[in-house]
Amino acid sequence: MSPSAPSNPMTPNLVADVGGTNTRVALADGAVLRGGSIRRFANTEHPSLEAVLSTYLAQTGGTRVAGTCVAIAGPVSPSIGRLTNLDWAITPGALCEATGAGRALLLNDLQAQGHALDQVPDSHRRSVLPGTGSAPAKGATRLVIGLGTGFNAAPVYQGAAGVLVPAAEAGHTLMPQRDDRDVALARWLEASLGFASVEDVLSGRGWARLYHWHALVAGSVAEDAAQKPVGDIMAELAAGDPLAEAAARHFVSLFGRVAGALTLNSLPYGGVGLIGGVARAFAPYLDRFGFGAAFLDHGRFSTFLQDFPVFMVEDDYAALMGCAAHLHSQKHT
Repeated sequence: MSPSAPSNPMTPNLVADVGGTNTRVALADGAVLRGGSIRRFANTEHPSLEAVLSTYLAQTGGTRVAGTCVAIAGPVSPSIGRLTNLDWAITPGALCEATGAGRALLLNDLQAQGHALDQVPDSHRRSVLPGTGSAPAKGATRLVIGLGTGFNAAPVYQGAAGVLVPAAEAGHTLMPQRDDRDVALARWLEASLGFASVEDVLSGRGWARLYHWHALVAGSVAEDAAQKPVGDIMAELAAGDPLAEAAARHFVSLFGRVAGALTLNSLPYGGVGLIGGVARAFAPYLDRFGFGAAFLDHGRFSTFLQDFPVFMVEDDYAALMGCAAHLHSQKHT
């Protein structure tokens, strides 16, 4: 677990990380999470985020909070956030009303991860690709790529006014199609979904979908067969099942290719951070299944891409830390 502050008598802030399945909530003293304050709630057990936060505050003895910052797995604007995989709409006004906070800020979940990069300890980072470039200059651009319930990415800029992480929805761009196999997969996705996006293959559901397509091609299942649960597929992969391994190699190749393309978009000399439950589940397979080769597979820019280090962020509470850091940095604005 990440370092956190001891109990503090000052009025804390309330921070929340709202995923497609669960919401994590914590108190923060300044930019640091308050020790022992993190709790997790199942979204299906609550009608709204406001209900989750009200429950949390009641469970903590009616704690008064100064401000709140919420990270959302979906598109946000300053006035509203909508979850991609859950029918919740979240506004700053409703958050203030539910929590009693004087101000409320909304972030996309990848924005929160970007704001957390300076807070995550080195012990919670694992190198994926070391990078061959010189040590990055202070304030160098960084990039966070999230692979979990969904897919997204965001650049992280350091300026005179602090950290800037613009919102993005990178998962809903077109899936890369490098060879005939990718083209066939994309046509299959389009037939049922209307569009073959990055997130349609690079996400939890995307992984199950990709495995199902490989099973269809291999003649192992019928077209109308139900997709296998992700947990079962990962167990088969760990056991060395050839079909699961073939699908995983394809998955890792797509992941590397997309990560390389995103790196060229923002030139993050400060490093590329991979985050999310699916990314971490595939961590043992990235090197073995060719993530690095796919990352570099960009023609005459392949050598150039060797400069950029890639690392895995292994901290479940990074988004909460990012919310705390962002809210604290905005206290005088």
